[in-house]
Amino acid sequence: MYINLIKKKKMKTVILAGGKGTRISEKTKKIPKPMIKVGGIPLLLHIINIYKSYGHNEFIICAGYKSNIIKNYFNKKKFKSKITVVNTGLNTGTAGRILKIQKYLYKEKNFFLTYGDGLSNININNLYKFHLLKKKIITTTAVQYPSRFGILKFDGKKNFLVERFNEKSKNQFINGGFLVVSNKIFNFINNYQSSLEIDCIPKIVEKKQLVAYKHFGFWQCLDDINDKKKLDNFFKKNKYPWKK
Repeated sequence: MYINLIKKKKMKTVILAGGKGTRISEKTKKIPKPMIKVGGIPLLLHIINIYKSYGHNEFIICAGYKSNIIKNYFNKKKFKSKITVVNTGLNTGTAGRILKIQKYLYKEKNFFLTYGDGLSNININNLYKFHLLKKKIITTTAVQYPSRFGILKFDGKKNFLVERFNEKSKNQFINGGFLVVSNKIFNFINNYQSSLEIDCIPKIVEKKQLVAYKHFGFWQCLDDINDKKKLDNFFKKNKYPWKK
């Protein structure tokens, strides 16, 4: 469906990695959550490898809590990718973190955006092509999961158009956190305290500018210690499925 839509394009990827990880505080007292190791390597490096496996090699990491640990890790090791770690502040909102790295994105019409605590075998390039096809400000990934996350309610006529975004609700399709974002998002971010999920996305939904790419494959976040056990078990059976 998407094969001839665009020529292959390398995109910048923004990773939100500044939170305190309070739900898994037994692991985050000394390190930020994205640096927790699963399958022997930090979660953040797994996320980078997902995008690298589809040819995208430029990353902007929005750090905050214990940002020096993330920065030191990428400074000490040699990576073929271009990885920029920016300290966006300890108490900055998720949308505010994006606002703080706007200068790195001024030439980008679209960019990838994801959180530093979720893994998936989603086809990143198909996600991007879907975004171009639908021509909206944000394309998110919809996954089915017992929900602690933002619920996506779809328009009755167009099953990709999101008509409601609830931050937490019943067990339905949820926001899987792998997004493609137009630079028009900056028109919806008011300040550095703005939350992507609470302040920004609901306004975009009102404008009918949020669509969802449904993914039925592997997806798992690392929100608490039980999630870490699930990921550890996954990597016992699967050797880095997105690493090439």
